[in-house]
Amino acid sequence: MQIPLLLADIERAVRASWDADTCTPDFRPYWSRDNPARNQCGVTALVLNDLLGGALIRGEVRVGGEQTDYHWWNSLGMGVEIDLTREQFRSEEVVTGGRVIPRPPRITRLRMEYELLHNRVVDRLHSGRQR
Repeated sequence: MQIPLLLADIERAVRASWDADTCTPDFRPYWSRDNPARNQCGVTALVLNDLLGGALIRGEVRVGGEQTDYHWWNSLGMGVEIDLTREQFRSEEVVTGGRVIPRPPRITRLRMEYELLHNRVVDRLHSGRQR
């Protein structure tokens, strides 16, 4: 008998799969278990899109009104959004906006990090379903 997959299972598998090797390479030396979601948003949004469908959302990260980066999360439609990496930001970092960005037909930027995270999450989900 196959056990149904719950959103909580997906979240647990994603969070357990983050590591320095799945974050944005430029920030890898600064990654810490104290803030494991830091710089994981792009690859996490892609993996959630693989598993749940929906749309990719991109907003701007601003500090003192100046854009410093982008932030990615997911929309499942009907007003349902999932953002497993929102807690990465410090109090002075504000995420603004948020618009649908078409998923690229081929992942080139962060491809290795995305594939690594995807495989870890799927492996964790698969092993958790073997009860």
